[in-house]
Amino acid sequence: MNKPRSTRRVALPIVAIVVVFSIVAVAFATSRDGGGTQSSAARSTDGVGPVGTIWVANEQGDTLTAIDARTASVRMTATGIAAPHNIQASDDGSQVWAVSGRNSQLVGIDTVRMRQIGRVPTGSHPAHVVLAADAGAAYVTGSKADDVTEIDLARLRRRASVEVGSYPHGLRPSPDGRLLLVANMKGESVSVINRAGMRRIGDIDVGDAPVQVAWMPDGRHAFVSLHGEDAVVKIDVGSRRVVGRADTDPGPAQIFVTADGSRLLVANQGSAQDPSSTLSVIDPRTMKTITTIETGRGAHGVAADPTGRFAFVTNMYADEVAFVDLDKRTVIARTKVGALPNGISFSPRPLRDDVPASIRLEPLKAPNVGHGHDGDAH
Repeated sequence: MNKPRSTRRVALPIVAIVVVFSIVAVAFATSRDGGGTQSSAARSTDGVGPVGTIWVANEQGDTLTAIDARTASVRMTATGIAAPHNIQASDDGSQVWAVSGRNSQLVGIDTVRMRQIGRVPTGSHPAHVVLAADAGAAYVTGSKADDVTEIDLARLRRRASVEVGSYPHGLRPSPDGRLLLVANMKGESVSVINRAGMRRIGDIDVGDAPVQVAWMPDGRHAFVSLHGEDAVVKIDVGSRRVVGRADTDPGPAQIFVTADGSRLLVANQGSAQDPSSTLSVIDPRTMKTITTIETGRGAHGVAADPTGRFAFVTNMYADEVAFVDLDKRTVIARTKVGALPNGISFSPRPLRDDVPASIRLEPLKAPNVGHGHDGDAH
């Protein structure tokens, strides 16, 4: 019996030494890898996130950033766009369009050839852009013009505009493409627009300082973030009334419903003086909070991949994008981008291997119209 006990006394220290050496080696390798990379994501053969590209508008950096969603690494930076506030990828990922707040323009990029498509004047102080399902038209909120403009993307010209509420900000089309819902940030309502003929057909009272909207996949219900009430509300679009509410952390900004309708994501920005740093995950059917995840200072923009497992959040006051595994309820990577990252959009199309590290977007040949964005962080 003495020999086995002696063997165990010798073997245990050897195992401990091996374990300690392994931990030290991993830590040393990690520190070396993290020193010069743009992402703090753990490297693995399986990658970090889904296949695709994350597009980010860096409002104070005057740049757009394209991130490889699989590796959480920056692949391309586009310069030459003044104060980009929001960005949107087409459904097939072949195009992205961003608003230039300072110049009151919509700017498009062909992501296959990686070159500029063109620029179109918008309403004054453009905030957000959304695309029709066929990418034939774009819709832009002109915050200082109190309107929404429809833009023909093939001809690069305005088709029509319609007056909405005070300081329109976020907007999204209904799942069937028939309606547009617009959050009027300096009011207490969202406007409902019929895309056919660009007619405003009504308003829904929702609460203080609505920032963005999101739709359930069935098109019956939608959600509105209320920056002034630290809450998100659920509305019945048909009856035009609020039917649910959930409290959030201070200053909710962008919101997003996953494709399967199982999660409502709310990025809580707070303010520059007192920033929030969380992503609220809410059950959109019951309006009960599932979990709250720390993402980073000034959580503002949020998007998700089509599977609904991964979310991507712009942390405005940290100049980074946080990758969130919603199943594991944790941040799995962080990627440094430009100054004051704001809007964010997921594209299913990965960039080609030969994409340049940077491109320069050319100015509009015709005179600019309207006034620029004045730095409002919403």
